[in-house]
Amino acid sequence: MTEKKLPDVNLLSLAKKVGTPFNIYDGKAIAENAKALYDAFSWVDGGFTDFFAVKALPNINILRLLASLGFGADCSSLPELILAKQAGIEPEKIVFTSNDTPDEEFKAAYDMGAILNLDDISHIDAVIRSCGRLPKTLCFRYNPGPERTGNAIIGNPVEAKYGLTKVQLVEAYKRAKSLGVETFGLHTMVASNELDPTYIVETARMIFSLVDLLYKEAGVRISFVDLGGGVGIPYRKSDDAISFSFLGSEIRKLYESMIVEKGYGPVKVTFEMGRAITGPFGYLVSTVRHVCRKYKDYVGLDACMADLMRPALYGAYHHITVLGKEDMAEDHVYDVTGSLCENNDKFAIDRSLPEIEEGDVLVIHDTGAHGHSMGFNYNAKLRHAEYLIGLDGRISRIRRNETFEDYVRTMLYDPEEVM
Repeated sequence: MTEKKLPDVNLLSLAKKVGTPFNIYDGKAIAENAKALYDAFSWVDGGFTDFFAVKALPNINILRLLASLGFGADCSSLPELILAKQAGIEPEKIVFTSNDTPDEEFKAAYDMGAILNLDDISHIDAVIRSCGRLPKTLCFRYNPGPERTGNAIIGNPVEAKYGLTKVQLVEAYKRAKSLGVETFGLHTMVASNELDPTYIVETARMIFSLVDLLYKEAGVRISFVDLGGGVGIPYRKSDDAISFSFLGSEIRKLYESMIVEKGYGPVKVTFEMGRAITGPFGYLVSTVRHVCRKYKDYVGLDACMADLMRPALYGAYHHITVLGKEDMAEDHVYDVTGSLCENNDKFAIDRSLPEIEEGDVLVIHDTGAHGHSMGFNYNAKLRHAEYLIGLDGRISRIRRNETFEDYVRTMLYDPEEVM
């Protein structure tokens, strides 16, 4: 069971002062969570880094906080690379994991000194074409295909567009070595929002076995392994969070038996956790505009799917707290909706909540990852502000509300003829 806590600030007063909707992140809780992860893997003799998945929460202020805590960045686009660099993250702690990648982005990552993590064997030629040569350090992404099963979010590995097959993997490392690569990494990502810790442990077992295979069949020593992200968070009260301590302990046993005892160490261990680091410590705060009674009872918010699309996209669950009514009986059933012209613009369906009135302030939990970052401008909805509770408890605005001028900034009111 997981207790759904609110941050230690007066959200009602903040909502009254700055207006709603907005996202707010608890920096102190993020820092404590980050420390727990690094403590759990402090035993790794080759070193440990989490390449924070920038796509989860691409705000430079969050990246700066994580950089100060020793985190790197996992990037999948040129803007994410630039954000990571501007946040002060060292190039050797930036990994560029992309697919269907334009040449200019390979070149930008190469010139920056980021680690290239190639998604396909054909990308070897793409990097040579765009950069003139392969970098001295190179990583490849492995897709285990039928050897593993994915989950509902990431899908079955056989159906996934990501990564190299085992046969391709051996061939890719042989070729990369022949072309001058000196330091090799190995990466996989086979789950998303996974709450079974043994699945993550088994991923480590799979990757460590490939360290042995690649030495024997490709003649390369793996210097670092990236176990991907995929560690889930308890969106429901009935869910249990994955223990970083448990992961560290179980993966250590595998490391010692499959890496150290076989003479392959030291090997650096890395993850690219995003959701597990910031997800539980973000909150979408929104005000009730209308309570409507039709065939069902509806609570209409000033936030909408443009602020949080996971429920509409995945049918995902997010816990909801009605501020000031935390101790009241949840004896009313509502669909909690936004104002888009789409019937799936719903944060909750048939949700038991206290009786809700216009003007109530609702907090939607666990929006610290894949929340604001997945937003959009459908119906010309403008993106909303983000706030950060600092390590000293002070609240700062880290993104202002989007304006109409922002929305139309790239529009040409006088069409420009191009052909």
